[in-house]
Amino acid sequence: MSKAPNSTPIRVDIVSDVVCPWCIIGYRQLMQAAEATGIEVETFWHPFELNPDMEPEGENIRDHIMRKYGSTAEQSAVARTRLSDLGQTLDFKFAWSEDSRIYNTFAAHQLIHWAAETGKAQDLKLALFDAYFTDGKDVSTPAVLVGVAAKLGLDPAEAQAVLQDGRFAETVREKESFWTSRGVSGVPTMIFDAQQATSGAQGVEAFSNVLTHLAAQPRQVPQAN
Repeated sequence: MSKAPNSTPIRVDIVSDVVCPWCIIGYRQLMQAAEATGIEVETFWHPFELNPDMEPEGENIRDHIMRKYGSTAEQSAVARTRLSDLGQTLDFKFAWSEDSRIYNTFAAHQLIHWAAETGKAQDLKLALFDAYFTDGKDVSTPAVLVGVAAKLGLDPAEAQAVLQDGRFAETVREKESFWTSRGVSGVPTMIFDAQQATSGAQGVEAFSNVLTHLAAQPRQVPQAN
């Protein structure tokens, strides 16, 4: 994307989950908005678990949506079709099937935190979106997580060790608690330059308006958490 002269990138903290379809949609919308406005953004991902109490084997998505939100099977199918259509406009493929499942993502968030040490947190996060939504993989299992990390050039042995010893488990829990204590109850939640927050996939136009407004203001670089 083009960068406006003498500008500082707008920091965008994104609280999200790997199995949240609106999170990848919102991110893609944000990137299109940045491209359209020529305003550079710098994104930082933060953990949120949609299903912290999910059983290890996960749950069929259709059944999960029906149980959690009280929707019918038909309504669930319509929602997935809408997501697929929206994904196409953003060059992202949702490959739903009748057997698609949703999983807990605590292990994935631990690996993403580890990947940040080498500057690859975003690469891993985006690759896990692809693995889950496009390839239909179980992103709660160490084999899948390590495999995705290895494809990005991350050390598979170290990735396996991170998941086995849980060295970042407490840190991830603290990060989750930090955001929920500040009122984050749904994702994606995006915080722009620590000043303005949005909830959900707002759309390219709405994100463009946010970026344009902030870029016009006197700005300071916000500190990372």
